[in-house]
Amino acid sequence: MTQRRHHDVVVLGGGSAGGLVAGELARAGRDVALVENRLVGGESPYFACVPSKSLLASARRGETWELAVARRDEVTGHLDDDAGVAGLAADGVRVVRGWGQVTGPGRLEIDGAEWTYGDLVVTTGSEPAIPDVDGLADVPAWTPDEALTLPDLPRRLVVLGGGPVGCELAQVYAAFGSHVTIVEPAGGLLIHEAPFTGEILADALRRMGVDLRFGARPARIERCETGVRTWLLDGGRVDADRVLVAAGRRPRVAGFGLETLGIEVPPGHGLPVDDACRVPADGPAGVWAAGDVTGVARTAHAARYQARVVVANLLGRPRAADYRAIPRVVYTVPTVYAVGLTPNEARAGGIDLLCAGYDLAATARAVVDDNERGRVELYADRAAGVLVGAAAAGPDAEEWMSEIALAIRSGTPLSLLTDVVHAFPTYGEAIEAPLRDLAERLEGTHV
Repeated sequence: MTQRRHHDVVVLGGGSAGGLVAGELARAGRDVALVENRLVGGESPYFACVPSKSLLASARRGETWELAVARRDEVTGHLDDDAGVAGLAADGVRVVRGWGQVTGPGRLEIDGAEWTYGDLVVTTGSEPAIPDVDGLADVPAWTPDEALTLPDLPRRLVVLGGGPVGCELAQVYAAFGSHVTIVEPAGGLLIHEAPFTGEILADALRRMGVDLRFGARPARIERCETGVRTWLLDGGRVDADRVLVAAGRRPRVAGFGLETLGIEVPPGHGLPVDDACRVPADGPAGVWAAGDVTGVARTAHAARYQARVVVANLLGRPRAADYRAIPRVVYTVPTVYAVGLTPNEARAGGIDLLCAGYDLAATARAVVDDNERGRVELYADRAAGVLVGAAAAGPDAEEWMSEIALAIRSGTPLSLLTDVVHAFPTYGEAIEAPLRDLAERLEGTHV
């Protein structure tokens, strides 16, 4: 005989976004259940910034791999499953173990038991995208999730993909002595960002000994006497002990019964949401989504932003998501930071774009630190007189570029930004010169 349960809100998926939604709603007095069949806390803390940044910090301190792994596991220990469950339970959330499947509006089945709900929040996250390469399934291969939770240090590693995660992990393993090769079909790294960011990062990786194979696609992968051999379409080959698949992630939408609500999602696409993080207006009432499953939030901080939007709306405080200033960060050395529109996106959107840049080597801080190559670029809308995007590659760029994210989000006029004074000597000074440049070209006067 099946059991029947009802909750004000059922959160389907216990990752970063789901845990935040469930906890906040429960603390506000809502009756909430969170359904998760895997880790409460999700995998995102492991494949994203926390463990990789920990390992890179250990490398800078000259620690051994064994000590670095121990430190990584220590700093991510509070994110584990037991801690996640205990924290949610303390907030009043009912954590239900099992596979949740929607059976119709207001109805959910969990391992044979029927549950009902007033509102459903889908936070099922994402999963690694595995490219269709002949033989890949038959060789020792890691996903990013596995690479940042296991203690192994391969002598030779081939990384499939030169995006943010591939670059971070390539630098981690190279820093501890692995011979790393990145195989990237495009002509450079970080192809969705401003070109200079990928160029600076490529230079940094090469100086660490990383072999970059641009314009190369894997044709097949096979075991060989010395480990794993990756054959490329151009006839080249890469021998390694392990393959790391870093070809991106895809929203996890299949198998949850969302089609019973009339929600149809094409393969590889995210769950469509409006600016309130609700399913579109023509979809079912009372269904919300946040995090990777939407295809919009591809970072932990973006997922948590969407989660807070959902919470506000469910508590009767209308709030709309605004994605103009969500930071995109690659936690390498140097850090790559981007926010807002890229130059290509701005031009494609019909914006009359003004661009200005500045090399970090010209700052007093760079002279003090004997810094590596770095640069910042700012992008402004000529008609509106405000910033619409920015990118930087440099030490701790994620720290000193935050004011640009605020400027983009608030629409702060360039004339006001040029009047902001930065401490000397800091890397934050690097944004002053391009701001003055943009303001002068915008107004036609000296600022």
